[in-house]
Amino acid sequence: MTNRATAPKTPEDENDEPHIEIGGMRIDILEGAFSYYIRSLDAVVSRDLDRRMADLEVAKGKGKITTLFLVDDYPGVRPSQIADVLMRDRPATGRIIDRLVAAGDIRRETSPEDQRAQALYITDKGHALAEKVRGIIRAQEAEFFDFIAPEDRDQFMQMLKRVYLNMRAKWD
Repeated sequence: MTNRATAPKTPEDENDEPHIEIGGMRIDILEGAFSYYIRSLDAVVSRDLDRRMADLEVAKGKGKITTLFLVDDYPGVRPSQIADVLMRDRPATGRIIDRLVAAGDIRRETSPEDQRAQALYITDKGHALAEKVRGIIRAQEAEFFDFIAPEDRDQFMQMLKRVYLNMRAKWD
């Protein structure tokens, strides 16, 4: 099989980037699809984070860490606000909250402003967990992404934030 990464350029080549070949195979149209790389990066970063947090109940799955941080940072936050940040429906967000409540990391109370609404608060155990997870994420950022030159990190982060905010606008 020809290694397309070193094959001569053809008129079909749209840029000077080498083709990606893994295990002797190309990935078709996905080679130029943002979604492919986003999903692939998400899978690898999530696996690494789960490995680093293997002994913590917030490992594996999506949304628990963000929920934990939001409740820690915003005492009395409502589940609907968390659902908005997570871009998930309320039942899915409710299941995340249920897990954190069952683990003793957060607690539910009736909202003082609206007796029909829930307000979420961090427990001492949850706050300690949030601090531990923050340290793990800081370490992952420094170690896992060490191949991104320091001078490129700020620019890359700005680009990611811009993409994120624009995708949220499309989602709403």
